[in-house]
Amino acid sequence: MARAGLTVDRVVEAAADLADEVGFENVTLSALARHFGVKDASLYSHVRNLRELRTRVALLAGGEMIDRIAEAVAGRAGKDALTAFAGAYREYALEHPGRYAATQIPVDQDLVTDSPALRRTAEITYGMLRAYRLDEPDLTDAVRLLRSTFHGYCHLESSGAFGHPRDVRASWDRAVEALHVALEHWPRA
Repeated sequence: MARAGLTVDRVVEAAADLADEVGFENVTLSALARHFGVKDASLYSHVRNLRELRTRVALLAGGEMIDRIAEAVAGRAGKDALTAFAGAYREYALEHPGRYAATQIPVDQDLVTDSPALRRTAEITYGMLRAYRLDEPDLTDAVRLLRSTFHGYCHLESSGAFGHPRDVRASWDRAVEALHVALEHWPRA
């Protein structure tokens, strides 16, 4: 065991790398054990089971993604912030397909109770939306609109589902513009 130099962080990072290579759904403890040249049982001293491993990969990926988004939106507001947020989201999803898939799973609440990544995600997302002057429950609805639009677009794009010859980046830019207009003219109760 000591020869492999395994730690929780190393195991999770390797699982995230493997997810990008073979797809998140194909990450198994057996595949990781082969990667490290150890028996499957050796990994159980670092993670309880596959569910915990996947949750940890989701948290790692979520942290990486929000760090990228935070850097992109820093010093921006309104449409500029939305465009930067959307661009960083899309870039991460396309560059790290396995990690991105991990960010979409329901996570084990025992592991996320005090997650700095989840807290930071909420702060950055709600902060970006501040320029649109939305209050609850509109704020939550707007976050859901953005997430579902970004995720749906990235999922379709990465799976090659956009067959029309129009440039997908041009369509993305128009979708973000449409979201900006929707947020500016949000229907108030």
